[in-house]
Amino acid sequence: MTVPFATSSRSSVGIEWELMLADGDSGDLVPRGPEVIDALAESTALERFTVTGELLTNTVEVTSGVGDTVEAAVEDIADAIAAVRTVTNPLGIQLLCAGSHPFAQWYNQQVTDKSRYHTLIERTQWWGRNMMIWGIHVHVGVEDVNKVFPIINALSVYLPHLQALSASSPFWAGERTGYASNRSLVFQQLPTAGLPWPLQNWSEFEGYLDDMERTGVMADASEVRWDIRPAPRWGTIEVRACDGMSTLPELAAVASLVQVLVEHFSRELDAGRELATIQPWFVRENKWRAARYGLDARVIVDRDGTEVEVTRHLRELVERLGDVAVDLRCAREFAGLETILSQGASSTRQMLVADAAGGDLHEVVQHLIREFRAGPTLRDHLASLGH
Repeated sequence: MTVPFATSSRSSVGIEWELMLADGDSGDLVPRGPEVIDALAESTALERFTVTGELLTNTVEVTSGVGDTVEAAVEDIADAIAAVRTVTNPLGIQLLCAGSHPFAQWYNQQVTDKSRYHTLIERTQWWGRNMMIWGIHVHVGVEDVNKVFPIINALSVYLPHLQALSASSPFWAGERTGYASNRSLVFQQLPTAGLPWPLQNWSEFEGYLDDMERTGVMADASEVRWDIRPAPRWGTIEVRACDGMSTLPELAAVASLVQVLVEHFSRELDAGRELATIQPWFVRENKWRAARYGLDARVIVDRDGTEVEVTRHLRELVERLGDVAVDLRCAREFAGLETILSQGASSTRQMLVADAAGGDLHEVVQHLIREFRAGPTLRDHLASLGH
């Protein structure tokens, strides 16, 4: 099987952000996605951004156009959100994002009426119905198909860093899970989801797809749901490991990290240097540690098994790759990583709000709604709760 890899501009950026729709009063999810999308179809038809549906009707996904910079992609996302609000505000629907909704129940949610989603649910049953998860996807253009798998394998070393920065699913169906990112472990229950197989080149990927399609596991490459995957249709590497970011500045910061890493690895390959990888069992362990502990995790960073606090390793990375961020014109967004490192990821803020509210997860939802509108303002949220 031959799978063409589309032509794309090197280190161009596209962003997808899955957003929850919630009732403004109760904070519970509402199945109004199809209604919102239909209302916007005509007015947004010629825009750079798109607003589309997802597996569940409680979700809309906003997608940027192809940007030369993270700033351009994020501006598209901001424009998309503004358009969505023209429909949701009059209906009393609020927008928010996290890897999971703090208290919603899977059996109350409706599946979007599309054959691909019905097929998925029919095959995956209880696990499929439990996919009450929201994430971000960051695409970065790669100009040479021969770079794709070396870069994916090198990026796998940094999966825990991306997971920890974005961790925002500490609650699940009304319970405190003890995990910073419960979503990442739930999502990998789907067939073809989870960590990427350590393939060495494009030919091996074509062989993988051939095996999977021949045995009826999937219909095409779009059903590969790895945490990092090639996107042949767009000519990109797509990072899907992250929980849904709770604020736009955090989304921009994480997108800039993905773009900077891909460009850095591309430059290393151009210079004839081999990209560093670690054993697959270390990659798997790192994923679990980041899901469990978030930014408090210690991660394995080399083949010798050296363990480092993920926050320390991230700060070293930001300092080391700062020049690449300048070259890509995303230095401002890249600097936003320090805000997450110093203030904590969304999972930490959610748990602090829950503790301050005596465990009331409705307050956590209201906190997420306010954050989505205004950015991280934890101090204000805690003050409003009288603590």
